[in-house]
Order: sequence, then C-alpha cells, then structure tokens
Amino acid sequence: MGIFGDLLTLPVLGAPRLVVWLAKAVGERAEAELLDEEPVRSQLLDLQERYEIGDMTEDEYERQETALLERLNNIREWKERRGDQR
Repeated sequence: MGIFGDLLTLPVLGAPRLVVWLAKAVGERAEAELLDEEPVRSQLLDLQERYEIGDMTEDEYERQETALLERLNNIREWKERRGDQR
C-alpha cells in the first residue's frame, strides 16, 4: 500500500496501530527489566554485607540467599529458553 495508503488510512487505523505499538514497547521494556540479573546480584551483595556486619542471623541470611539464587537461576533459565526460540 505504501506511504500514500498509510496516509489515507491514518484517521481510521492510526489509533489502533499506536495502541499496538505502545503495548509492544511496554511489553519489551517489562521483559527487559524482569530478565535483568544486575538487581538480583546487587541484592545478593547487600545481603552478604548485612550478614557480615551482624544485621541478620545465619538462618535469615540462608533463607534470603536461597530465594535470590533461585530467582537468578529462573532468570537464566528463561533467557536460555527464549534464546532457543529466537
């Protein structure tokens, strides 16, 4: 259809195309944030620091560390699966 057809259909199809584009952009951004390992690594370092200065018990440290490591593994597994499909 080309640019001329796009201009003719803009009043009718412009808004739906914008909504689709925005939804895709928001989805991509959310996925990027969910699959970012850096915040989890940072939380692990903060957790270790708090444990070393005595702000938490060993049981609490192990419980939180296990949860964070599980989250990190889930991120890595998701990235692997996503990479296989692309």
